[in-house]
Amino acid sequence: MRTEKEKMLAGDLYYDGDEELIKERDYARNLTFEFNHTNPAEKEKKQKILKKLIVSKGSIRIEAPFNCDYGYNIEVGENFFANYGCTILDVTKVTIGDNVLLAPNVQIYTACHPIDPAERLTGKEYAKPIVIGNNVWIGGGTIICPGVKIGDNVTIGAGSVVTKDIPNNVVAVGNPCKVIRNI
Repeated sequence: MRTEKEKMLAGDLYYDGDEELIKERDYARNLTFEFNHTNPAEKEKKQKILKKLIVSKGSIRIEAPFNCDYGYNIEVGENFFANYGCTILDVTKVTIGDNVLLAPNVQIYTACHPIDPAERLTGKEYAKPIVIGNNVWIGGGTIICPGVKIGDNVTIGAGSVVTKDIPNNVVAVGNPCKVIRNI
């Protein structure tokens, strides 16, 4: 029989109130609390906290406040930057490429909840992974919904709600986010 964590990572319905998952979320919350309350001048300390939280293939810079569910489901490439107010609900994998810039208040959500109210009230949810390619700039206040893939060399306009995949080499904006031109 699979654990709730195994179900969660597979994208299947799982019980959010599972003790193991609560413990892991609390661990991430404690690290993000420490990160968010560390003096900005203590850059080395902030980097050590991020290394405990996020899988990074290179340099990473995040401005506080930053929040996430687990941290270990977030993988970022070289030269990653997230500005103030970034939230990543990483119930499952969030893969971010090289040279990605997130403007303030970008929100990345992998978590999904059942549409049926009775099922939703059981405390079960599921997740869909998100992939963001290389050389991507995501404008302020953008929301990236579960299961979305954003291609390489993409600019997402501020305030967009990305509900569907975005191809390579485009500028996309709006709610819902749509391609407005090629680069």
